[in-house]
Amino acid sequence: MKKIVLSLAAFTLLSCAEMQQVIDQLPQGTGIGITQYDIANGLKEALDNGIDKQVTKLTATDGFYRNEAVKILLPEELQKVDKGLRDIGMSSLADEGLKLLNRAAEDAVKEATPIFVNAVKQMTFTDAKNILMGNNTAATTYLQNTTTTDLYSKFNPVIKNSFSKVGADKVWANIITKYNSIPLVKKVNPDLTDYTTNKAMDGVFKMIAVEEQNIRTDFNSRSSDLLKKVFALQDGK
Repeated sequence: MKKIVLSLAAFTLLSCAEMQQVIDQLPQGTGIGITQYDIANGLKEALDNGIDKQVTKLTATDGFYRNEAVKILLPEELQKVDKGLRDIGMSSLADEGLKLLNRAAEDAVKEATPIFVNAVKQMTFTDAKNILMGNNTAATTYLQNTTTTDLYSKFNPVIKNSFSKVGADKVWANIITKYNSIPLVKKVNPDLTDYTTNKAMDGVFKMIAVEEQNIRTDFNSRSSDLLKKVFALQDGK
């Protein structure tokens, strides 16, 4: 999926001559009958598929919480909080706190998904060629390396607002206050906004990687003739 992402950006910036250069540099016999427009449109379609099939799933209720691959668990500092609350009969409060972390992530991804589309514009001609012919997660790795800082700056305030909207800030303030009142425990005051922001981004990249690998390795996941045509280029690398 990420190969589609970076190609999309690259192809919006490159001239026809540059795109033909990409095709000319591909392995012999793999680019016959394909144009720069096919490649650009195929990568765009793949990106759309990644968002529709994978990232969008995370925005649904329980999109994080019921997905074991991306479910946000408590940071190490708070695992003792969870245990401490359960030991004193407050399991329901501990469960609610964990669920609300995931709710905030679901909300953030819903509002921040367009960032990934905009990030495509930063990709260069060289990036596009390398990603198209790269390994099974080359596009995802590229996006992660080049967009994490900007994504964090966008996700973080959304997560913060989401905590307030879903009531997570109040629940966790209550949880931490109750835990810190337990005799002899070491007081905690974690930055849950920062933690959840990073975990939300991890989940998004993980799901993008899932779709990228599907399209790269499974012919049947290429749901259109265009995808089959474009990704046949990397099959012969």
